[in-house]
Amino acid sequence: MQSVHIDLAANRVDERTAMTVINRFLSVMVWCDDNFAIAGFGWSGNPVPVPVTKRDLAFTTAHHYIFDRKIPGSEEARRALALFREARNAQQNGFVSYAVLNYYKIIEIRNHGKEAARKWFLANFEALRATSTKNDDISRFLALCGSEPPHKYIHDSCRIAVAHAGKHSKSDPDDAHEIVRLHTAARVMHLLARRFIEAEFAISDVMYSGG
Repeated sequence: MQSVHIDLAANRVDERTAMTVINRFLSVMVWCDDNFAIAGFGWSGNPVPVPVTKRDLAFTTAHHYIFDRKIPGSEEARRALALFREARNAQQNGFVSYAVLNYYKIIEIRNHGKEAARKWFLANFEALRATSTKNDDISRFLALCGSEPPHKYIHDSCRIAVAHAGKHSKSDPDDAHEIVRLHTAARVMHLLARRFIEAEFAISDVMYSGG
C-alpha cells in the first residue's frame, strides 16, 4: 500500500479536485500495469505529508519502477481510463457484474446505442480472435455463446443481463454457474476494452513513455 500526497495550498485546489487528480493518476497506472488500484481513505490539513495508516491486509513488496506519464487531455480518454480502472477493480474483487458493465460502457463512449455497439463488437471480436494470444479465454467464451453470435451475446446476455432485472434479465449473483459465466465473459470483454482504448485514443501502455 502506498500513500499519494497533493499540496492543496501550493496547487490551489480543494480536496475533491485533488482526489480527482489522484484517481486519474491511478487510472493511468492501471492502464499501464493492467492491474487494479483502489483509492482508500485520506484526509487534509497536515502541514507536511504523513503516512496513511496501513490496513491489516495481506501484501506483497512492490518493486521500484520508472513512471513518466501525463493524464490524457481528452475528456473521453480520461473517462475511458476511469471506467477501465473501475472494471479492473471490480473484476479483481469479485464484483464481476460491475466489471462486465464497465467494460461495455467503455465501448459506448463512441458507439452510442445498441446497434452501434453491436456493430463494433461484431467487427472487433473477429479481429481479436485472429490476433490475440489469449486463445483459451476466447475458446471458453465461444463455448458460452453456443449458437448465438458473440456480439449479440455480449449485448443481450452480458450488458442487459447485469444492468436490468426484467423478465429476460435474470442474472443471479449468488448462482455459482452465473458467476463463472460472467467471469468468463469479463476476460474477453477486458481484451476488447483494451483494444478499443488503444485504437480510439492511442494511449500508450508504457510506464515511461511520457505521453
